[in-house]
Amino acid sequence: MTPGWITTTLLDNDAPGGWAVARSREGFLVDDNGPLFPREWLKRQDLPVLAEHGIGHLDGEPVYLLELNSPGDVPGCRWQGLRAFMLQGDHRLYKVLGYAAQIGTWAREHRFCGSCGQAMMQVPRERAMFCKACDLRSYPRISPSMIVLITRGDEILLARSPRFVTGVYSTLAGFAEPGESAEDCLIREVREEVQVEVQNIQYVGSQCWPFPHSMMLGFHAEYAGGEIVPQADEIEDAQWFNIHQLPPLPASRSIARYLIDLYVARRLGHAEPVLPG
Repeated sequence: MTPGWITTTLLDNDAPGGWAVARSREGFLVDDNGPLFPREWLKRQDLPVLAEHGIGHLDGEPVYLLELNSPGDVPGCRWQGLRAFMLQGDHRLYKVLGYAAQIGTWAREHRFCGSCGQAMMQVPRERAMFCKACDLRSYPRISPSMIVLITRGDEILLARSPRFVTGVYSTLAGFAEPGESAEDCLIREVREEVQVEVQNIQYVGSQCWPFPHSMMLGFHAEYAGGEIVPQADEIEDAQWFNIHQLPPLPASRSIARYLIDLYVARRLGHAEPVLPG
């Protein structure tokens, strides 16, 4: 974990003081100083608080999340999405907000029991929601997803989704299905999305991806055969690109970009990049 930021479940909501962030469907509340506010001040702003969770300590000070039912108006403040923080310079702050976003999504989606429909309660000092009626506990969801860079010598296979920023190409990715290993998922997703086969699969690293609650498992694989056939409605275009003539690429803090930069650096004998935390 980034020095100075420690996640924890051992914060008392009744304790005074600390910092807080407010999150709604519009993103995080920010002013000219950023998204961290004195907690007691923020709680006096008559915001529609859906849930409050202690999320950790930043430089020794407790930090809380106020998950809101809807965006509220606070003079001098505005709302900013999580992706904008990812692209900005303070990576430590992005880690705080990424964690807050995942806890907020979980808190919003688990207000009621998925088994009997009764209201759930927060379990003190544990990251869990509890249904007294049927004794069900629900914990924050993490969705494993594989992401893979496929290579063929000096060429790498990149694709773009219709949802991407115009012109940007990235690596292939997809969520694991029940009963699959990460490698099984990788092979299936590559076949589905571009209809090619891969070999020599190697795990590279992982990255938390809080959009909304993924754990991206990064791999490198070599091309083994087949012609590229993009999956209808999922892949707008897919091509082999020479490492000397690459298209616009994903954001530098993403594991997709890391997989690309790492292979290019190794191919060209350059210093290897560091995997974003």
